[in-house]
Amino acid sequence: MVNQREIHSCNNQVDTFAEALATARQMQQSWLTYGVDFVNFYVEDVDGDWLETWGNEEILGNYRLDAIKEFLVSNDSVAVNVRQHLGERSLFDFAVNLEESWRISETNDRLSAVRNLLASEENSIDTDDMRFLDLANSLLVKLAEIL
Repeated sequence: MVNQREIHSCNNQVDTFAEALATARQMQQSWLTYGVDFVNFYVEDVDGDWLETWGNEEILGNYRLDAIKEFLVSNDSVAVNVRQHLGERSLFDFAVNLEESWRISETNDRLSAVRNLLASEENSIDTDDMRFLDLANSLLVKLAEIL
């Protein structure tokens, strides 16, 4: 039986993930709405020397997200199956969500997060279906290899 502390911990992780996702989506919408000028909403001193003082790892971007995006568009059989499964859903959004879920430290929690990401509200999919579970497990294994 699951105790209250585990449920609370899981709910906190889901809430943190949902907040990060909402922030990323808002930033993307600002970019689409305002173009390059969207940076004015997110950087206090746009004309300052923040670019010169920014660390190399931040300039290069998020290597995990880049690796996930490269994997998802590759010819790898797991990537092909994921794309077929997602159908019309956004690969970029899926990659962002995968990168966020990778920050979860527990393997079982990661598997649950990946299964939830693969399942969509539009599709009434049986998340206990063996093909679905195999795809989620295969994706998790591939992510462990590339990250």
